[in-house]
This record gives sequence, structure tokens and C-alpha cells, in this order.
Amino acid sequence: MKTILFACVHNAGRSQMAEALFNNLANPQKAKAISAGTHPAHQIHPNIIKAMSEMGIDISKAKPKKLTKEMLEGVDLFITMGCEEDCPYSPHLERKEWQISNSYENSLEETRRIRQELELLIQGMIKERKFQ
Repeated sequence: MKTILFACVHNAGRSQMAEALFNNLANPQKAKAISAGTHPAHQIHPNIIKAMSEMGIDISKAKPKKLTKEMLEGVDLFITMGCEEDCPYSPHLERKEWQISNSYENSLEETRRIRQELELLIQGMIKERKFQ
């Protein structure tokens, strides 16, 4: 089984949505996602929870987590979204940067747009890597 780590700054928006979307869309026998942030917030923004609930995905009990170098151990793919140089570096790890707008304090409408953008990227990755 492969593990994908999604990281952003607060782990209260983009990376939480990406983790939930990936785990909802991918075959759990082939891959799973986790998420973390370089400077985690105290809670997930309410618009993130609402936007995900509109898709039938409940992340209301998820908590932002601190991204550590130890988290990179056992990860097959590291996808960052805006944490740039703050994200730990690991030479053996495949890393991709997704240019996704910060979703933490956006309107619900903008959060939905970001959710759709993430969903398309994740669907493409699942198909490309045969995680379906």
C-alpha cells in the first residue's frame, strides 16, 4: 500500500480537503492519504468542513497536525501546497508542489472552487498511478 502525504501551512484547509478527497476516491487497498501543516491552526475552518460535507465527507472531527520530518518516513509521495521552504526535505522522497490557493479563510464559494480543483488533481493522480 502507498501513502500520500498532503501538506500546507495550517493543515486546516487545502491539505485536509486533499486527504479526505483522496481517501474517499482511491482504493483503500492500494493507497491512503495523510495530511499535516508546517504551522498548524487550532481547528479546521468551518467553510472547509461545510464544503466537504456537501460531498458527503465528514471531516468535522479531524484536527490539524504538525508536519515533522519523521512523518516523511514510509511516505511514497509528498504533495505540498504553499509551504515551500518550510516543508522538510527528504532526498529519497518524490515531492510535487501543487499551486492551490490558500483556502483557510475564504468564502464558502471560493472554498468550493478550491475543492473542485483539488478533486480534479486527485482524480488525475489516482488514474495515473492506478490507485482506483
